Amino acid sequence: MILVENYFLAILCCVVCCICWGSWANTQKMVAAKNWSFELFYWDLTIGLFLTAALAAVTLGSMGSEGRTFFEDITAMDWNSIKYAILGGIVWNFGNIFLTAAIAVAGMSVGFPIGGGLAWIGGIIFNYLLIAFTGQAYPGNQLLLWIGVVVIIIAILICGKAYGRLSSGKSGVTPKKGILLAVMAGIAIMFFYGLVVKSLDPQYVTGGTGTLSPYTGVFFFALGVLVSTPIFNSIAMRNPVSGNKVTMKDYFAGSTRTHLIGVLGGLIWMGGMVVSFMGAGAANPAISYALSNASPVVAMIWGVFVWKEFKGAPKGTNSLISSMFILFILGLVLITFSN
Repeated sequence: MILVENYFLAILCCVVCCICWGSWANTQKMVAAKNWSFELFYWDLTIGLFLTAALAAVTLGSMGSEGRTFFEDITAMDWNSIKYAILGGIVWNFGNIFLTAAIAVAGMSVGFPIGGGLAWIGGIIFNYLLIAFTGQAYPGNQLLLWIGVVVIIIAILICGKAYGRLSSGKSGVTPKKGILLAVMAGIAIMFFYGLVVKSLDPQYVTGGTGTLSPYTGVFFFALGVLVSTPIFNSIAMRNPVSGNKVTMKDYFAGSTRTHLIGVLGGLIWMGGMVVSFMGAGAANPAISYALSNASPVVAMIWGVFVWKEFKGAPKGTNSLISSMFILFILGLVLITFSN
């Protein structure tokens, strides 16, 4: 399989992942403009996720001379490791349903900073503890890491305040719903990365306790998403957070272009996941997760400057948004240099 061993290239992989994870929701915004609900979009997103993970496993995961191939892992079938990867997919999927709902209600520039931000700091802590519980010392400056975490928490609080100001100027908009959905997303998503890491062989990723190669772990993560989507998304379809109930008849009535946009969203997100794990061995899990999940910064750029989600906000809101940007970037820098 093909892996990245150089630290700086590994950091670059995390940056690419960050861009992908902060950009996939643009496809949701594109289809939402066609009155395509997030629940219908989610089926195509899941298809794109799984196809991308499978393609990466049988190509990048089966090429080169590094370690075991995907097919060798499949032959061994370590069920204990596989269950962690699948569980990681199920946990992420549960949280991501809430995140897509938050984006549908409140937009990218609110759903991501709050939901993604909470997942970001929670994941950092979870992966930090994962390293600690294996008896290893954190390979970096812990003070910078925790200062970065505190800075991000402040940025999340500012985001909530900015959204509250925006909502107060719009009739029929309740900020509590969007914020609650984003918080639910963050609480769930923060645990997925550590679960996937536990499925991996420690020779590839620090903190791993399993036997899978990164590509195999990602594949079974995607399988967990695939098998749980019919459960989670069916519930979401019957209990919409906005708009009317939708059915599979509505889904199959969608155009080919609309379905392909959703699949593209899955390809973008999973492409980031694959690239992230290519370099996860050279950058410890806490740093890899922290940089990859800096996606709220990318999403805010899209939401604020491209989709104009804060257009018409009350006076003073722009100052809050600027502060939020600065603090997220400062937190990212501190966490990066903590290694």
